[in-house]
Amino acid sequence: MDSCLRFIIPSDFAESRQVQSRILEELQRYDYAPDAIFAIKLALEEAIINAIKHGNKFDPAKVVRIEAHVSPQQTEIIIEDEGAGFERSTVPDPTADENLHSLHGRGLLLMESYMNEVNYSRGGRRIRLVRRNNGHGQQQRSGD
Repeated sequence: MDSCLRFIIPSDFAESRQVQSRILEELQRYDYAPDAIFAIKLALEEAIINAIKHGNKFDPAKVVRIEAHVSPQQTEIIIEDEGAGFERSTVPDPTADENLHSLHGRGLLLMESYMNEVNYSRGGRRIRLVRRNNGHGQQQRSGD
């Protein structure tokens, strides 16, 4: 049986920690491989930070909506803010020589590197992250 978790939080980093903990509990419950847990934790944290900081601009009147579908095979997380949105193609490449010392744009690169799928919609206000649990935790076992 799959888990569906839904959260609505204010634009506050402290509020996001409980959401992250709850989703990570589900990954443990479904025996996710350590590399999948790491990838999801990293991408989830980056996406929520972006929604609060860049999307909602810390506006306490705006909320972040988070929905997570966790199954033994994969996790899908949708995060949506109430900001103005953005166009992914306008974010400078942090690996380009002129941007190597910039502190911006690395979160998107990390999410796109660690997740199997990353999609932006609703004018950039919504991100969909998918990570498959290849091996369903079997990487933890030896002698199989």
